[in-house]
Amino acid sequence: MTRPETVILPAPEAPFPITQKSVVISGFGRGSSELGIPTANIPINDDLNQLETGIYYGWCKLTPCTKDDECKTRNDGNEILFDHGKKLAGSDLQVLPMVMSIGWNPFYDNKEKAAEVHIMHKFADNFYGAEIAFNVLGYIRPELNYTTKEALIEDINLDIKIALEILDKDSYKTYKDKL
Repeated sequence: MTRPETVILPAPEAPFPITQKSVVISGFGRGSSELGIPTANIPINDDLNQLETGIYYGWCKLTPCTKDDECKTRNDGNEILFDHGKKLAGSDLQVLPMVMSIGWNPFYDNKEKAAEVHIMHKFADNFYGAEIAFNVLGYIRPELNYTTKEALIEDINLDIKIALEILDKDSYKTYKDKL
């Protein structure tokens, strides 16, 4: 399937905005290690599950939790420290732009539907177990399959560029204050 052109609306239209809170869970460990594009995975709930699979954009905000640290085993067998975002500080705690993938990740042939949020910010540490509030403001494109990892990375970077351009519009910036 060829990447369709993104329709940029002047402001969010129904069913958007979708505003939710969740907890960051561990995923497959591919975002950072394989793609160089780290993601905060969140559980798929009924509202997210009803959305068409694909790439979305919006704003998000992380909040540390006061739970004790714990280690959990990820799907790939690696141990992950859940520090619940206790090391988040300064600009890590601001409302930040994001792109979200909802779907099956056909390039990786996932067996489970996933929701993966790429927060457009450089974090010093992982924040598994932190709370994430987010609003989904619009749709960029459908989920696609790729013949190479490089093509996937190129499309993700284009998604990021498009999302940043859209979120720079005043009609979308107003949603930063609603998290």
